[in-house]
Amino acid sequence: MGIISRGFGGRRRDSAPDLPPGQYLTHDFPVLSAGPTPRIPLDRWSFTIATEVGQKHTWDWKAFTALPAEEITKDIHCVTKWSKLGTTWKGVSLDTLFEEVETAADYVMAHSKGGYTTNVPFEDLLDGKAWIAYEFDGEPLDPEHGGPARLLIPHLYFWKSAKWVNGLQMLLEDEPGFWEAAGYHMYGDPWSEQRYSGD
Repeated sequence: MGIISRGFGGRRRDSAPDLPPGQYLTHDFPVLSAGPTPRIPLDRWSFTIATEVGQKHTWDWKAFTALPAEEITKDIHCVTKWSKLGTTWKGVSLDTLFEEVETAADYVMAHSKGGYTTNVPFEDLLDGKAWIAYEFDGEPLDPEHGGPARLLIPHLYFWKSAKWVNGLQMLLEDEPGFWEAAGYHMYGDPWSEQRYSGD
């Protein structure tokens, strides 16, 4: 699979106290994707949480956007070394989505349209740390940035914030997702520079 990197070019790190080590500041929003950009009609969109015992909780677009939403302003950090500060999103907190879900799992595999996956510890989705975002800068989320909805976990490298997310699978044991199986770090903390396996 090719990497789409329209609008992206390497640069020196800017001096900014809000940047993790090894990062530079960007004011644009680079597009980096593994594979083509899917176009998902809202009447065909759904999001499912599947527990480790097979219970499924599913929302269509109407039910999902009827849930309480939050405006979130966070810095985001890409493993390719760009950081964008003060990004503004609107979305549904994972705390809200998990209110009715019973699980004993410690790990989650995020699934996206097109087969992309990424793994995350369950605790990193709770306590106001993660959202399913469907707006960026007050506008519907563009498909090239993961619209109609993407996972948003801003405290981890941005590959963990899966574009075109359509479900979460609860896991009792951690498993690598797409990039993790290709050598990226299993966790991905930008402040510890956990870019690749062994970092």
